[in-house]
Amino acid sequence: MKDIARDLGVSVITVSKVLRNHPDISQETRQRVMKRMEEVNYQPNPAARALVTGRTYSVGLIVPDLVHSFFAELAVGLSRVLRAKGYGLFISSSEENVELERKEIEELLTRRADALLVASAQWTVESFRRIEERKTPYVLLDRQFIGLPANFVGIDDEQAGILATSHLIAAGCRRIAHIRGPEVSTAMGRLNGYRVELRRNSLEAPAGYVVQEETGDKAGNASGYRAMNMLLHLDPKPDGVFCYNDPSAMGAMQAILEAGLRIPQDVAVIGCGNVVYAPFLRIPLSSVDQNSVDMGARAGELAIMLIESKTPPKPQSILLQPRVVPRASTAR
Repeated sequence: MKDIARDLGVSVITVSKVLRNHPDISQETRQRVMKRMEEVNYQPNPAARALVTGRTYSVGLIVPDLVHSFFAELAVGLSRVLRAKGYGLFISSSEENVELERKEIEELLTRRADALLVASAQWTVESFRRIEERKTPYVLLDRQFIGLPANFVGIDDEQAGILATSHLIAAGCRRIAHIRGPEVSTAMGRLNGYRVELRRNSLEAPAGYVVQEETGDKAGNASGYRAMNMLLHLDPKPDGVFCYNDPSAMGAMQAILEAGLRIPQDVAVIGCGNVVYAPFLRIPLSSVDQNSVDMGARAGELAIMLIESKTPPKPQSILLQPRVVPRASTAR
């Protein structure tokens, strides 16, 4: 950095600001510095920079499943924001395993990530108390804990359940089942919304119409398939199904078609998450959109604000508005 500064007749601070993409450097100066860096093949040393600044300029992301495209899309929005601010991103999957998630959190803390973003599979908050003890900022993504005052970015999951159930009712369904997820806030909120909307419309869910998946995001299609087969053995069968997420909805649709029934004429199906490939399925899937890319971007902005704040701000919740994206699976 000193050599580049001397070559160009600028200060070392100016070179440092260019590396950090600081806004008060002119475009002309920025281009001169970047050109010289390229000429001498200069690469910043992250370890040395961390010793001087106390930051690693890295953020850790832990999600339950990297195969589920909802979390991949979330990571895209997050990485765009971080990249623009000069931060790197570590990504890991807990595979919905509580112990593995705890180990991944410890690993990222050991690597001195400047902030953690977690879509947690845990039921308790001990790991987050550990993060707080290390004074590392963190943001809960998609899933939150009642009673834990923490930064959160997600949607109103009860509203998502209301919207999905209301959409099925509007499509003419009256025997509406729900394939719910595990004991996490997203699943519980969507289940509450489902029940609220049924009551509002003077409808009831007969015994057995709510089936809990064995897993939520990991292998959700297999869980949805098994849950739907259970529902199809009920009498009367449901004529509409709200699924916790899109992978479980895809598994449910496979079970319906294998039973010789039609979608949506016999059973209408709606998921949640609006994954990118939902329109391209054999029967395009209706879904509740969670604004996954924007969710990641908002989480990234919040994480950078927390990292760069001189005093820790009060925890805040950023709720994005869910919306129904209707497709053929509910077009009765």
